[in-house]
Amino acid sequence: MLKKDFVSTNKLSVEKAFYDFLEVEVLPATSIEPALFWEGFSKLIEKFSPVNKKLLGKRNYLQDQINDWHKRQKSKEIDLTNYKKFLYEIGYLVEEKEDFKIQTSGVDPEIGMVSGPQLVVPVTNARYAINAVNARWNSLYDAVYGSDVLGDAPPPGPFSSERGERVISFSKSHLDSLAPLEKGLWSNISKIEIQANELALFEKDEQIKLEDPEQFVGHIKENDRCSLEIILIKNGLHCRIEINPSGTIGAKDIASINDIQIESAITTIIDFEDSVATVDAEDKIMAYRNWLGLMKGDLSTKFKKDGQHVERYLNSDLEITDRKGVKTFLKGRSLLLARNVGHLMTTPFVLDEYGEEVGEGLVDAICTVLIAKHNIDLKAGPKNSIHDSIYIVKPKMHGPEEVRLANDVFIEVEQMLQLPRNTIKIGIMDEERRTSINLKECIREAKSRLAFINTGFLDRTGDEIHTSMEAGPMVTKKDMKVTRWIDAYENNNVDVGIACGLPGKAQIGKGMWAMPDLMADLFEQKIGHPRAGANCAWVPSPTAATIHALHYHLVDVAEVQKTLGTKIPRTSPNDLLDIPLLKNKILSESEIDEEIRNNAQGILGYVVRWVDMGIGCSKVPDLNDVGLMEDRATCRISSQALANWIYHGVISEQRVLEILIEMAALVDKQNENEAQYSPMALSYNNNAFEAAKDLIFQAREQPSGYTEPILHSRRMQQKLLAS
Repeated sequence: MLKKDFVSTNKLSVEKAFYDFLEVEVLPATSIEPALFWEGFSKLIEKFSPVNKKLLGKRNYLQDQINDWHKRQKSKEIDLTNYKKFLYEIGYLVEEKEDFKIQTSGVDPEIGMVSGPQLVVPVTNARYAINAVNARWNSLYDAVYGSDVLGDAPPPGPFSSERGERVISFSKSHLDSLAPLEKGLWSNISKIEIQANELALFEKDEQIKLEDPEQFVGHIKENDRCSLEIILIKNGLHCRIEINPSGTIGAKDIASINDIQIESAITTIIDFEDSVATVDAEDKIMAYRNWLGLMKGDLSTKFKKDGQHVERYLNSDLEITDRKGVKTFLKGRSLLLARNVGHLMTTPFVLDEYGEEVGEGLVDAICTVLIAKHNIDLKAGPKNSIHDSIYIVKPKMHGPEEVRLANDVFIEVEQMLQLPRNTIKIGIMDEERRTSINLKECIREAKSRLAFINTGFLDRTGDEIHTSMEAGPMVTKKDMKVTRWIDAYENNNVDVGIACGLPGKAQIGKGMWAMPDLMADLFEQKIGHPRAGANCAWVPSPTAATIHALHYHLVDVAEVQKTLGTKIPRTSPNDLLDIPLLKNKILSESEIDEEIRNNAQGILGYVVRWVDMGIGCSKVPDLNDVGLMEDRATCRISSQALANWIYHGVISEQRVLEILIEMAALVDKQNENEAQYSPMALSYNNNAFEAAKDLIFQAREQPSGYTEPILHSRRMQQKLLAS
């Protein structure tokens, strides 16, 4: 292995490249003296490393206790009353205390008051990150034309006038729902003007008013895009109708409407966790450098598209004139949250006084907040937060004690970086079983800084399988989606969030739409998330954000939450703890093989890109060549599902290996046009294929069933081979 140069500072040894990055690029523009920073860094590591290790040890202790309990129950139907009693005895379940409301203050409207889509984007891809931030605004015409929302995909070749007419019809029809007229339809409007700062709409010579005139909030005068923009609002989300008689579309439109810009991704998670592959200082510096560019507002990227050189920057805010003639602004960028890594992983580029790797989550807490301080200190340009809040999403926490650790770390970081208490707002990912069942007490531990809770079906399922591995064989992934605990989990997250006072102060979120090419299905199905009381839900692309934003025009989530608040609770602990066992269901050989193929192909398609190319999140074609978003959460459930069936004799290791070999050839075929791709089927002993085997055959021994230790190890080996 190549020897790395380290710098000794206080009680830490820091890889020189990482030390220099902080010293040269990050610290100088802050008010923090380098000597005090490194002293505080060292003290934080010294103070919280033992706590972190102790809590990870408790995870192992609880898992051992649960394994032993299930072994004692062999051949018995699980009695939920006894099961719950046991879980309380070992401390897996904790007693709920008195009711309370969160006390978070200083949250931005996008967090507390406005409901809408939330993009998740890997921090290591600058182009994707810029696209996500700029997806605060997106063309409805482009989103509909370029997707299958109309029921079919866009035709290849030049612009289709016939499809364009359908796009305009769809979009104007949506305006009828977004901002209905007193009479008539938007498709009949023939002229749009501003008269004395008020909106004037005409159908031929007759003036038509909005049903609710307050939906018109202002206008933008002539700019390089159009001659006029009118700004409408529905449920807190804005819509800009661009008027341009000289535009490609506007020249042929009855009202000269050239485009409709939808306020789409109102928030974006810049992800340092599941969607990236950062295994060393080189990777982490790239991640932090992009975050720095986002916080300073100067991140840009150059690339070639359709043979043309393109340079992309972050959008500026939009100056508008309101109905009183006063100049004001609309945000041009999505509000950013940084998702740190969890408590589990350690990092090789910062070592403690004993030469041991320190917790990567502790490093993230310090560095992402330090970098976010640049935005707080900006003298000019758009601010991320109008309240100078810093939003950090903390994933993969197990129970209230681990939330308390995150909260205590943030208190220390605020003191270290001279920030007011509770500047850092925390997002809790409700994606681990011990967090789901103890969600109220988890929220209590962060009640003064909580800004976000969010369900994550895939990680939650992976943890369900791993935690209950000894209970018996689990149902298929397809059947997992209709189990008793899934509905209870999704409802409980909303119910507990409402009961703890999150509406108006924090986001209650739902998980990712995993099929980025199937926007018609998204348009039909994902409206279920706002209807369920979620004021944000994850989407995989700017186009998906725009399509999903239409749902928030149709559903007033604040009203849904008020209604649900009169009905909670809707779930019981028994529902949440119901283990999704196969029980007496008999699967045919073809059903079993189909399940193995589905899981094996997904693992291989994801892992080969992670290990060989360092791509942490991929659109991987499934067995039917439907592109699915794969990340470590999907990999976790697939590997745990196969491991569970192997352990309980439903399938054999040999059969899984045979199908892995078969699927490797298929994945190679699916990636044959990828320039950087290295086929697995040439030898079946490369790092990617070995990583897939490890993930399955060593799954039971992995901490909480996580994929990170194996993926990191194999990726580091691959980088060493390539160096």
